[in-house]
Amino acid sequence: MTTDLQQRAEQVMPGGVNSPVRAFRSVGGSPIYAKQASGAELETTDGRRLIDYCMSFGPLILGHAHPSVVEAVQEAVARGASYAVTTEAEIEMAELIRAAIPSMERVRLVSSGTEACMTAIRVARGFTGREKVLKFSGCYHGHVDCMLVKAGSGVAGIASASSAGVPVGCAGNTLVARYNHLEDVDALLDEHGADLAGIVVEPVAANVGLILPEPGFLEGLRMRADRVGALLIFDEVINGFRFGFGGYQNQCGVSPDVTCLGKIIGGGMPVGAVGGRADVMERLAPLGDVYQAGTLSGNPVSVAAGLATLRTLRELAPYAALERATAHLVSAIQIAASRRGIPVVIPTLGSVFSVFFGETAVRDFDDVMRTDKDRYVRVFHALLRHGVYMPPSPFEVSFLSVAHSEAHVQKTVAAWEAALEDLVS
Repeated sequence: MTTDLQQRAEQVMPGGVNSPVRAFRSVGGSPIYAKQASGAELETTDGRRLIDYCMSFGPLILGHAHPSVVEAVQEAVARGASYAVTTEAEIEMAELIRAAIPSMERVRLVSSGTEACMTAIRVARGFTGREKVLKFSGCYHGHVDCMLVKAGSGVAGIASASSAGVPVGCAGNTLVARYNHLEDVDALLDEHGADLAGIVVEPVAANVGLILPEPGFLEGLRMRADRVGALLIFDEVINGFRFGFGGYQNQCGVSPDVTCLGKIIGGGMPVGAVGGRADVMERLAPLGDVYQAGTLSGNPVSVAAGLATLRTLRELAPYAALERATAHLVSAIQIAASRRGIPVVIPTLGSVFSVFFGETAVRDFDDVMRTDKDRYVRVFHALLRHGVYMPPSPFEVSFLSVAHSEAHVQKTVAAWEAALEDLVS
């Protein structure tokens, strides 16, 4: 069945997928194909039931097919799948987001996290009248031209394109620094500060595995953006509503000028949001001269799923329990690895963790690249054989959801014990 589906897919879709990581090129072997999912378990077309730690790469904090989300979607689509006319639900979504993340004084709903980041960068350029943007190596902000870049020949510098099809001039307006290295930022601002429209950062880096911000890093970015007159943009597409009911900015105490959201605020449906200071956001059309539009922006079905998710999170307040469950799982993995003499580093925050094979703490993209990725690949396939689905890439993070029970965690620990034993046998 799987081989047949793969052959069919590769005949009609580039690489047989609609998003590259699904092709399993980072881990090898044949990709899996989903049939259905419920709670913390994913069922494949070949009949396997897998405990899922990808959870659609972040949106499903309540688990697959949560009853409140399913009911909300069914009711919404029965009323109409799309209007291209504003609804009360959109207004409620914006009100709820602003109440949870006060820095988002005005909110524009879009259709994806990529679109949110694209809009944030455009409004930063329109507001400041400048063109350059500073990002951090390893952080992913969607497949927008100016964000698909890598560092140049120096540690910090003008970026070069990391994808075909990205114009040289576009990449040339992007600066790249190492995450957690304010000295890189200072070097770039000394040369380009007067031309800088914005600094865009994941406050907790979660697209290259999990990298936590060191004390003073985010505060330092806030101070430096103010000093040169640039906007500070927080990409909280993964972070938002993951570590608490609001953005990570609520916890770290640093307020950006613009915030990007996605993932959880759609409850598994396509959605994104960009919001920030009123004077910045009101440069967007129809009030201002920065254009952005979308037929499906604020889509009623996506908004219904998102509202159901956020209301449920607000009611359940599951964050402390999720943190405890994650800490228990991570501790068990660390103990199992230590008993076998396998060095691992497992950065963890709330319900998110990454497993890096190596001895050195990970504080930037260079550290990630020095980890033993081959060991991750071997463990990934061993876990899959034992019924546990981890991210199909060493550079993705794992998520727990409300639906991951104590029994799921116990089964996962047993699977890790077996997978790690395979490494030393």
